[in-house]
Amino acid sequence: MIHFVLGGVKSGKSRFAENQVMFHPAPWIYLATARCMDHEMQEKIAVHQKRRGQGWQTIEESINLADIINTNNVHSILVDCLTLWLTNLLMDNRNIKEETDKFLSALTTFHGNIIIVSNEVGQSIVPDNALARKFINEAGILHQKMAAIAHKFTMVVAGCPLNIKI
Repeated sequence: MIHFVLGGVKSGKSRFAENQVMFHPAPWIYLATARCMDHEMQEKIAVHQKRRGQGWQTIEESINLADIINTNNVHSILVDCLTLWLTNLLMDNRNIKEETDKFLSALTTFHGNIIIVSNEVGQSIVPDNALARKFINEAGILHQKMAAIAHKFTMVVAGCPLNIKI
């Protein structure tokens, strides 16, 4: 089952997704896409790790999500988060379509439960620079594709889950 969880920054989406994964038997994989590039991100990562507790195996992978998904046969994977992954792809000048196609293919062939977390970025103003506009556009396209293949889709707002697709 593919469960897509979307929400704004600090909406509670990661905590919600972690709780959803824990309804399934351990072990659980936490596939972290963040690159630790400063002290603030290091602190955020530490908070997430502490909150998860026992039963989680963390895999840090900023680009090759499809490879990790294709080579794991655990029951449940949590990917957090797609917008950080997309940022990594853009910063590394990767082929976005090729990478997202590989990722979406891996999702549809995975035989367990997979929960995908992402930031909703399309409900704000249009950015004033080309890279930010490209990011917003690519995120919107990716989110639409995720919503289309997801068996379940939840939007998290202020810590409250809103079921969009059940």
